[in-house]
Amino acid sequence: MKRCTFCLVLALSVVPVTARADILSDYLDSWSARAHEAMNSEPHWIPPINTITPRLTQVARYDQAWQSTGAPASIDTFGGGKGVEVIPFSTTSFTFNIPAYSERSKKGDASGWLDCPIIVVKERLISAAPQDGDYIVTGYLIAQAPTGSAAFTNHAWLITPGLGFGKGWDDFNVEGGITFALPTAHATAIGTAVTTNLMGQYHLSKYLWPEVELNDTTWSGGSRRGLNQLFMTVGSVFGNFALIDNYSLGIGLGYQFALTNHDISAKVLNPVYDHNWILSLRVAY
Repeated sequence: MKRCTFCLVLALSVVPVTARADILSDYLDSWSARAHEAMNSEPHWIPPINTITPRLTQVARYDQAWQSTGAPASIDTFGGGKGVEVIPFSTTSFTFNIPAYSERSKKGDASGWLDCPIIVVKERLISAAPQDGDYIVTGYLIAQAPTGSAAFTNHAWLITPGLGFGKGWDDFNVEGGITFALPTAHATAIGTAVTTNLMGQYHLSKYLWPEVELNDTTWSGGSRRGLNQLFMTVGSVFGNFALIDNYSLGIGLGYQFALTNHDISAKVLNPVYDHNWILSLRVAY
C-alpha cells in the first residue's frame, strides 16, 4: 500500500503545471452543471425551516431567531449559524457556516458570539428524483468549534454524526433525521445530546410550502442528564423566486413553541425557551 501511495504521489508530481491548471480549470468550469445534475437526481423539495434537509443543495442562508423563556427572558440570535452550502462532487456537499451572535436580556443579561458549526458534510447514500420514487437517505457529519463568547461557549469541540431521510408523495413530503452531538472535552458537564426531527411539508402552490416540524432533544450525561425537550414549529417557506441567472430567493417564517412542560425540579432551564419566532432567508444558485 505504501508503495502504491508513493507511486501515485510520484505520478502526480510529474504532471506538468499547465496540465494540472487545465484539470482544475475544467473542474471549476463544470461545477454548476455537475451540481445541478446532482440535484436533479434527488427530490426537489425546498429546505425546511429547522430540520436539516437530506438533500444536497447550493444555497447561501441567513436565519434570525427571537426566543422567549417563561422566566421571562428574551434571546435574540442573529445569523443562526447558517452559511453557504456547495456541491463539489455528485453525492457530497459541504456547508461552511458563519458564527451566530446572540443577545440575552431581562435575566442574566449577556451578548456575544455562539459556538459555530463551522462545517457540515453531507454524503448522499441513496436518492431518486420525483419521477423515480422521490426519496433520499443522507449521512451527516458536523464539526462545531468552541468559538463563542464566555457566556455562550461549551469550551469544547462537538462532533456530530447523523442520518437524514425523506420521502415524497406528489405534493407532500416527509423529512427527518437524527444526530448525536459528542463533546471532545468536558463530557461530564456537557453530556451527549440526541436530536431527532420530523417534518411534514406540502407544496400548496408554485411558491408556497407550508410545514409542521417536531424537534426533540434528549441528553445523556452532563448537567441536563435525563432531560428532554420537544418543540413544534408551524410555518411556511415562500419561494423560490427567480432573481438573475440561476439565482433564486426563498423566505421562511415559522413559529416554534414548547410541547414539553417546564421542569421546575431541574437545576437548569428545561425547555431552554418557551416560544420562538424564526425568519430564514436563502439564496439558491
